[in-house]
Amino acid sequence: FEETRLSSDQIGRGSKYLKEGMEVNVIFYKEKVLEVELPISITLKVTETDPGVKGDTASGGTKPAILETGAQVMVPLFISVGEMIKVDTRNDSYLGREN
Repeated sequence: FEETRLSSDQIGRGSKYLKEGMEVNVIFYKEKVLEVELPISITLKVTETDPGVKGDTASGGTKPAILETGAQVMVPLFISVGEMIKVDTRNDSYLGREN
């Protein structure tokens, strides 16, 4: 395999999910980057979000959360700082908690 450095412009909107050591597929044509394929889902740590309130449930609404890479996604009210969550990189949606 070959190691290549790319700018965030070349990576596109998926750059908000990249973290050190992560493997992605890069599609080149005539030495030009056409597309960077991220995994469909990724597990990341919640670094900022409003605190949950006792009684919050999975169907009770959502709130914004900032992840370790700087990406922002909407999560259920019961999610708190420090939790690991799974996110769909195609549509920035919360998929669930990760143990």
